[in-house]
Order: sequence, then C-alpha cells, then structure tokens
Amino acid sequence: MKRMIALAIVLAIAAAAIYLAEKRQHADAVSPNAVLDVTADWQRDLSRAPMHMTRLPDSEETRIGDELAQNYEALGRAQDARSLMTERYVIEVGTKVAANAKRKINFRFHLIAEPDFINAFALPGGHVFIGQGLLNQMTTEDELAFVLGHEIEHIDHYHAVERVQIEAQLHNLNLDALAAIAELPMSLWQAGYSKEQEFEADREGLRLATLAGYSPRGAIDMFNRFEELDQEYVIHAETPSDELSQVAVEGLEGYFRTHPLPSERLAQAKAVIAQDEMDERKAETPLEERFKTAGLKGH
Repeated sequence: MKRMIALAIVLAIAAAAIYLAEKRQHADAVSPNAVLDVTADWQRDLSRAPMHMTRLPDSEETRIGDELAQNYEALGRAQDARSLMTERYVIEVGTKVAANAKRKINFRFHLIAEPDFINAFALPGGHVFIGQGLLNQMTTEDELAFVLGHEIEHIDHYHAVERVQIEAQLHNLNLDALAAIAELPMSLWQAGYSKEQEFEADREGLRLATLAGYSPRGAIDMFNRFEELDQEYVIHAETPSDELSQVAVEGLEGYFRTHPLPSERLAQAKAVIAQDEMDERKAETPLEERFKTAGLKGH
C-alpha cells in the first residue's frame, strides 16, 4: 500500500512538473530537469518539519559554514586591486543591511570575481557570496542591498542550515567530519530553495534593505532586470542587450529553472511595498562603474 501511495505521489509530481514547464512556454521541450526540480522542492518541504526539531546550535552552524566558505573561496577569489576594492564595497553594503537581521551572528560577505557568475548564494553561519557577473547587471547600490538582503534572509530564516541537514540526512553524511562537509558542492547553494522559502527571502530581504535606508525600488529594478535576462537568454523572446558567454548563459538557465518566475517575484515585491507603505519615490544610489568589470554594462 505504501509503495502504491509513493508511486502516486511521484506521478503527481511528474504531472505537475510537465504542467509548470508548459505554462512557462519555454522554447525547449520538457526536460527531466523540470521533474528533478519539483521533486527536490518536495523533498525539502517534506523534510522541513523534523529539521526544526533538530536545529543545530549557532556555533555548530558557523563551524560548518566556515569550512564550506574556506573550500569555495578559492574559486574566483578576489585577488587583483580592483576586485579587492569591489569586495570591500560589497562588505560595506552587506554589513549595513545585516545590521537589522534577527539573528545576531557574524555575517561575512565575499566576491566571486568571475564575470560569468551571475548569481549569489548564502552558506550556513553567515557567509554570503555574490558573483561579479551579477554586479555587472546592476545600476544601483539599492539593487545590491536587496540581493544581499535576500541572501541574508536565507541564513536568518535557517534555510541554508536546513539544506545542510537535509543533505546529510539524505546521503548519510557525518557533519562532524570535515571530509563530509567538503563533499557538498557549490552548486548545491546556487540552486534555489522551495518557492515558499524564496518568496520569504524576497519579502524579508526587501524589508532589511529598506530598514538600512535603501530605496525599495532596488528590488523592483532587480526583478525587472531578471525578467529581461530570462526573456533574452532563456526563453529567447527578445534580442539580448549584452553579449554573455556560454558559461554565463548556462548559469542563467539553471538559475531561472530553480527560482520562481521574475514576474511573480516582482508582483510580490510591489505588494510588500504597498502593504508596508514603503517610500517608492526614495532616490536610489547609482552603482559606480568602477565596481563593474570593464566593458560589461548592466541595463
């Protein structure tokens, strides 16, 4: 009986994945990735309740995050003067935004100095990474503040540490062993969380950024740019405004496969701005060109 129920659930997930893929109206045929994405969300949601009951102490979460950050820092670490200057700027903005986080842990910010890396991700214990490629798509500091706020909230609401615990549970990893932690690939963090968790990080990240004095339009502008990138490089409904490498395009495809639609995220941001009566007319702070890779412009 249990096997029949499990089979029915898998078939339902597969049907939902095909429906969502058709609804999205991508040019590509439905791929196994759609089923994998929905199944992954289901596994995360299924495992979420017991994770709340076995939450790791902050000290243990920080230890795991520190080990992961040390492993990932070598990949695109900021080394030249310009990248180091940009990383200091990211740290300055991130620290300002994190000051209003609910969890009083040591948030640390890192730049992945790769123009092809159009993404950002959070690790347990307070580490936030952002790619130079994503910075290149921004025009204001307010957009940066929102993105960093979003990642901070994945930590603030325990999404990141829950992912580690679920991976350990699914793959029988001993989180006390450094070798086991080293097995967790960076791609694990680049993939999106459940739709509910992504929306939560959007809402609370927007609030964090505005509490730090930034314009709520940063979130609006960022989602509009995400919509443009999705239309240009994933759906191919519009002519690309920038020339991106194949690596960058593949990264964008993965990003949009594992996150809610930009239009849905934009609609929620507008609803939060209206509900919280945020000042959408507040002036934004331009992102200086010196923090972008030469020759690559944003929107």
